[in-house]
Amino acid sequence: MIDMGDDERAVLERIGQGLLYTESEASFQAPLRRADLIFEYNRTRPGDAAGRRALLERILGSVGARTVLNSPFHAGFGSNVHIGDDFFGNVNLTFVDDVEIRIGNGVMIAPSVTLTTTGHPIHPDLREDFRRFSEPIVIEDKVWIGSNVVVLPGVRIGYGAVIGAGSVVSRDIPPMTVAVGVPCRVVRPISADDLKNRLAPS
Repeated sequence: MIDMGDDERAVLERIGQGLLYTESEASFQAPLRRADLIFEYNRTRPGDAAGRRALLERILGSVGARTVLNSPFHAGFGSNVHIGDDFFGNVNLTFVDDVEIRIGNGVMIAPSVTLTTTGHPIHPDLREDFRRFSEPIVIEDKVWIGSNVVVLPGVRIGYGAVIGAGSVVSRDIPPMTVAVGVPCRVVRPISADDLKNRLAPS
């Protein structure tokens, strides 16, 4: 836990409202960063399952059972990431977790995906001292995110949704839909017909 005064609490309240804050104002959160542990995790042997699991439990805010997170992965903090059971994250997964990223059960994420809770103002005069805003990301159960997807601040991806490769997700995606594109848009619902997809002939 961080020992906070009134000024720090005021900054956290502003962050929680999605308002702008600066790097200097947020510097009191530095002890929550897990950069050294992430560095260590990314250099563990793939076969050292117990060692990798122990490190993940120290890095992440919470982590479920049967989690696979391939190296390397990157995170601003690590401690603001919460992952459910039966998670698979492929290589080069990046969490920009200035605020919480919550990932449900049975989620699969392909290579080179970025989940970013943080953005910056459009006007350059507002970007002094790395001024930014942050909004949490929620990925519900059984979502599949394709390669090279970027999920932007404040987005919720609904249960069972599929996000096509290369998409930029800037708005919420409803459950049980396929969405793709820049910006990412729903192209169709997921239906019982998809149960037959790529099955061997009977």
